[in-house]
Amino acid sequence: MAIFSPSLLSKLTAPLLALGLLASCQTKREAVDLLVTNATVYTVDSTFSKAQAFAVKNGKFVAVGPAADLKARFAAAKEVDAGGKFIYPGFYDAHCHFYRYALALPSTDLVGTKSWQEVIRKLQQNRQQYPQAAWLTGRGWDQNDWPGKQFPTKDTLDQLFPDVPVLLTRVDGHAALANQKALDLAGVTARTPISGGTITRDARGRLTGLLVDNATRLVSSKIPEPTPAEAAPLLLQAQQQCLAVGLTSLADAGLDKTDIDQLAALQQQGQLKLRLYAMLNPTPANRDFYLKNGPVLTDHLTINSFKVYADGALGSRGACLVEPYADRPRETGFLLSTEQEYRALAKELAASKFQMNTHAIGDSANRIILNIYGEALRGQKDRRWRIEHAQVITPADMPKFGQFGIVPSVQPTHATSDMYWAGERLGAARLKTAYAYAELLKQYGQLALGSDFPVENINPLFGFHAAVARQDAKNYPTPGFQMENAISRPDALRGMTTWAAHAGFEEQRKGQIKPGLLADFVVVETDLLTAPNEKLRDAKVLQTWIGGQQVFSVNK
Repeated sequence: MAIFSPSLLSKLTAPLLALGLLASCQTKREAVDLLVTNATVYTVDSTFSKAQAFAVKNGKFVAVGPAADLKARFAAAKEVDAGGKFIYPGFYDAHCHFYRYALALPSTDLVGTKSWQEVIRKLQQNRQQYPQAAWLTGRGWDQNDWPGKQFPTKDTLDQLFPDVPVLLTRVDGHAALANQKALDLAGVTARTPISGGTITRDARGRLTGLLVDNATRLVSSKIPEPTPAEAAPLLLQAQQQCLAVGLTSLADAGLDKTDIDQLAALQQQGQLKLRLYAMLNPTPANRDFYLKNGPVLTDHLTINSFKVYADGALGSRGACLVEPYADRPRETGFLLSTEQEYRALAKELAASKFQMNTHAIGDSANRIILNIYGEALRGQKDRRWRIEHAQVITPADMPKFGQFGIVPSVQPTHATSDMYWAGERLGAARLKTAYAYAELLKQYGQLALGSDFPVENINPLFGFHAAVARQDAKNYPTPGFQMENAISRPDALRGMTTWAAHAGFEEQRKGQIKPGLLADFVVVETDLLTAPNEKLRDAKVLQTWIGGQQVFSVNK
């Protein structure tokens, strides 16, 4: 019988024990769906920490940390090497018009036109492309970009398109030009009464075709809505454009129940991947249904706010100002409803669980709405009622954002688009308190950043660049526009991720790369925190992921 010495037995059993321990460790690794490694991960958590890797299971982040640690802890069904690229939480546009953007895709794109003659050429091309269309529509013109900066009239439209109704919406969505055929269909005449808007007439009292604010709806309401079958491909086409620039969540500002039902149906069918925060139009039908049934709070759809319009836009002089326009000393703009109506709505919503999100551009509109918010909320500082745009604020009214707990929801590209002419409207002194993002951040502690697309470009990195550099696509002006109100790069990234989520009571579900939150993230070739300003707009989104599923890749 062979007898083994203790030392020999130890030498024989040590490797077996090691193998056993290794097998035991391997069997204890937790199964996950996805492990992403070899990345610079900006988590945008409370400490703005960075990591190398993260794991995803059931559509949520389960761990974030060093790659070696996560590889030891998890067995992934799919492992992705990020190739040293930069990963951020999915970008969140806190104020846009996705539904209307999608339906307008067949319309004539007039953004960036440099003259009225260029507008006409584009319309003629569109008519040739869609000769059977019942209406000829377009959006995006801005007379401030044309020689003379004069508003157009309908004369040329009447000559070229006498038998087809034409409606051309200004870039801000608060003014439009209609031809006579469209005016006739809408029953608009020189004597048509209008409140909260303008039907423009020439020196002889004849209609020019220019409609401002509420007047635009007299004509736009006559354009037939597409059927669900017609709208669905347009919505999915618009989704692909969003995913290609890293957008995973959108706040769609101003929808009706029928619009939301259609979007929700596409989500339920698995076709619409984007997560939506839907702001309701405050129509009697919407209020009756949703105030009775309460908010909707799911991973894909949030409905807990109403979108209200206090005034119009600065470019079309519809913004309501405390003092007259510098370039029109007899005009101050106007409110789109009465103060009594806003006050009654605020009281109604304060008694509910819904937010009130109000478009306010001019300093008078902002003052009125802030005061109404303060009266209605009565010290409730975490209702997260929002001012959308918060564009021109007097120094006396600025502290009310912090005092009443009001979220500033702003669009940085508005500052760099408007800077060429905003001083003409406001004057130098008043311009200093416009587009004051750093001051708004100081007052509330957060900013929700959006684009307002299609008013501005859909790409959120354009807004990031405008927020930190205060420059436009030409990197103008070199020192930046009113740089005292630029914000830091970490804060700009927070504004388009976790702060945007906070503005909709969604921060416990999205906006950070953090265990327990939805696994929405974007892979970008550029380090947005260190790249030169002039490189930010060109940063390429390589991949977009929603719920741990890849929904966009430059290689597909």
